Amino acid sequence: MVRLYNKKIILSCVTALILTGCSSPKQPVQYKSLAQEVSAIKAEGGFYKVGSTYTALGQRYTPKEDYNYSETGMASWYGSDFHNKRTANGEVYNMYAVTAAHRTLPLPSIVRVTNLENGKSIIARVNDRGPYVKNRIIDLSQKGAELLGYKTKGVTKVKVEIMAKESRALKEAMIASNNKAKATDAAVKYGEVKAVAQNNEPAQEKVNLALREQEIPLQTQNKPADEGTYFVQVGAFSDYQKAKQTADSMQRFGKVTIHEAYLSKDGIYRVRIGAYHSRDEALQILDRVLDYGHADVTIVEG
Repeated sequence: MVRLYNKKIILSCVTALILTGCSSPKQPVQYKSLAQEVSAIKAEGGFYKVGSTYTALGQRYTPKEDYNYSETGMASWYGSDFHNKRTANGEVYNMYAVTAAHRTLPLPSIVRVTNLENGKSIIARVNDRGPYVKNRIIDLSQKGAELLGYKTKGVTKVKVEIMAKESRALKEAMIASNNKAKATDAAVKYGEVKAVAQNNEPAQEKVNLALREQEIPLQTQNKPADEGTYFVQVGAFSDYQKAKQTADSMQRFGKVTIHEAYLSKDGIYRVRIGAYHSRDEALQILDRVLDYGHADVTIVEG
């Protein structure tokens, strides 16, 4: 990412603070109208851009206006190291606002980001370039990561979808002298968290029992593996539902099983990929899982 410090930052932030409260660490930035948002962006020195093809870490990227964009991958976040520095489209990065960096989407544009590990989703404004780490598709601001529930973890699997109507309106307002779009002047609610309803959820014991009868095979430690003796373990859970969700996300790497160990009253569910005939085979899979962004990975035998 390219973020340049500018002496006008203090003046710009004061101007934007009057309009949006951009320096507040407690709440995401909210706007009363699209025109107010665009006025705040321009007051900071922000402008609309797509950009030409560029190279970062040896990889070429071609920005474009893609209003059908939808992608699943890993999200990371960035915070205080870049706070109050310039983003790729000239805005001042505010780690307490809900913004994002993307390699190719127009700047600014609007996306919905859904954390596929917990079902939470938020709306963010893309105003920066990056990330360039393998398999990561978006960098959210610190506040965005906090709202999506992965700030402490660092990375998570997400689905990123451009909001076409809102992004087009934002572009029109950005290039208009009056900061308005013909279609709408409605403000987007950045940082509003939406999540899968959890009302009337049955007791956890019933959930575990029901899920154990579904498609992922449950293999106990006393049952021999179909092949080999080495496994890549990607987590141990007391909650079968969480174990199953993890197992579902690991299907791309090979055969996944859930091993139950009766180490407590409720049991422990270990999610494993394999088995493999040698540790070297298991290590190759472990490396792929690590590249994907899953950190709690180890090789076990037996």
